[in-house]
Amino acid sequence: MESLNNILKKSLNKEFLSAIISNPREKGGIVKIKIRPVEHKDNILYQCEEHRNNQVFHHNLNEEEAAGYIENAMQEFKQMQMETRKFRYQVLVSKKGKMTVRKKQRSVSEDNVKVSLSHNRKKRYILEEGRPVPFLVDLGVQTKEGKVITSRYDKFRQINRFIEMVDDVLKTYKGDEINIIDFGCGKSYLTFFLYYYIVEIRHMTAHITGLDLKEQVIKNCNKLAEKCGYTDLKFKIGDINGYRTDRKVDMVVTLHACDTATDYALYNAICWNTTYILSVPCCQHELNKQIRSEELSALTKYGIIKERTAALMTDAIRGCMLEYCGYKTDLLEFIDIEHSPKNILIRAVKKPVSEEKRERAKAEAERLCRTFGIHQTLMQLVLTEERSHS
Repeated sequence: MESLNNILKKSLNKEFLSAIISNPREKGGIVKIKIRPVEHKDNILYQCEEHRNNQVFHHNLNEEEAAGYIENAMQEFKQMQMETRKFRYQVLVSKKGKMTVRKKQRSVSEDNVKVSLSHNRKKRYILEEGRPVPFLVDLGVQTKEGKVITSRYDKFRQINRFIEMVDDVLKTYKGDEINIIDFGCGKSYLTFFLYYYIVEIRHMTAHITGLDLKEQVIKNCNKLAEKCGYTDLKFKIGDINGYRTDRKVDMVVTLHACDTATDYALYNAICWNTTYILSVPCCQHELNKQIRSEELSALTKYGIIKERTAALMTDAIRGCMLEYCGYKTDLLEFIDIEHSPKNILIRAVKKPVSEEKRERAKAEAERLCRTFGIHQTLMQLVLTEERSHS
């Protein structure tokens, strides 16, 4: 029987099309790995997509690294399906570590192989290129013909990705009218697109309010909403902290609300019992000023590592507190980190969460705070409110 090592030597950079590694031996880590070849600067690399705890991580490897990566992974997993131009392989690993490789003849057209190697294959967006939208033209994202302006393509991609997330959660929404608040709306690329998507594409009624501190920005946004005929899209000057509304809020969104502004937005959503929360945090400085740890000092001694650790811990605590408050919460990759370092999206949906899971989430957040000697705004707001009612 041919060994996995020999198969990889013959296949990589010549025949390899894809591999899916699944069925881990132990729970709690990576649950699945997908590997495919991609063209990068006239070279073939191997993109590894690791699925872990509702998150997906990507990294590219050269031929030698990919071979070692796959062999090492098969010590931790029980199964792999691998496709090459000529064969389909199934690799099974027994409890005792014995590996069985099964091979089956297959045929793939050369055209399909070329498509599979494309790193930048065209993605189908909810809003396709070439379809002009008046507010995107006014905001400088599109030309009058609907072509996305090159320097604004990352913004176009970002907005589409966010709307995909909205589309995903709204699949469970039963009504034909929805009330949304966008905290820290800024120039409101997202807010306008959100209104357009719900009203023009989903054919629902949307009442959307964008909130920001900049007076001129709000004035410009209201003028553009009026020009577009978006009668239920309003913009107001106001601080997220302490914002009040008499209207039932179905969804709260925040795209890059800075530092603790995200915490106040999340806290408002919790207090209003909002059904859907979608937040892309930004500039998590709060914990960076606080974190200290003797035992884990390697995470705090280098500036860039400390900054990233603080940002990740901030969002981990936010996720735990949302779970504690009765939300099914996921932290997802918002957009590839090569396009924006602000690439984590917090998605929370109000659903029944068991008391055990809620208390465990709270304990996890408290343990993290004790370990690094930190206080986090959303956590403090939630627990202070809780104590005041006890």
